[in-house]
Amino acid sequence: MPYTPTRGHLAEGQTPMEREELLEKVPIFSALDRKHLKQLSKIMVPRSFKSGDVIIKENDQGAGVFVVTSGKVEVVRGDDSGKPQVLNTLGPGEFFGEMALFEGFPRSATVRCLEDTECLAMTRWDFRAELSSHAEVAVAVLEAVVRRLRETDARLTE
Repeated sequence: MPYTPTRGHLAEGQTPMEREELLEKVPIFSALDRKHLKQLSKIMVPRSFKSGDVIIKENDQGAGVFVVTSGKVEVVRGDDSGKPQVLNTLGPGEFFGEMALFEGFPRSATVRCLEDTECLAMTRWDFRAELSSHAEVAVAVLEAVVRRLRETDARLTE
C-alpha cells in the first residue's frame, strides 16, 4: 500500500508498525530497537509537498529532520549564487536535515522537490526530549550521522 499521510495523523490504513518499519530502514535510525523506533514514530509528523516546493532553504534556521516516504528531492548548495551544486538526489527511505537535530545553525543546503513528495518530519525539540530519557538513541543516531558526513565530504572532494 503506498504511503499517503495526512497532516498530524497516520495515513488511512497505515499502522504504527508500518511507520516503525519505515524508520528502521533509514540509516540514522536502523540501529535502534523496536521500542525506540516506536517512540520516534510517534513524534514524527507527515508532511506533503508539491513538485518544485522548497522544503528547506540554505541559510534558514534548521529545526528538524525529514524522512522521504515517497517522491524525490534534490539537495543543492549555493542555489542563490547562480552556480548551484547538486550534492545528492534522495528518494523513499532516505533522509535530510539531520544536522538540525543536534544544533541550531543555518541549513547547509536547499532541498527541493523534483516531484510530489511525502515526508515524515521530526523537530529538534521533540528529538532532544527523546534523547534526554534514552541515551542509547543518541549513540546510535550519532554514529549514522558521522557516517553520512564522511560520505558527503568524500563527494565534495571528488
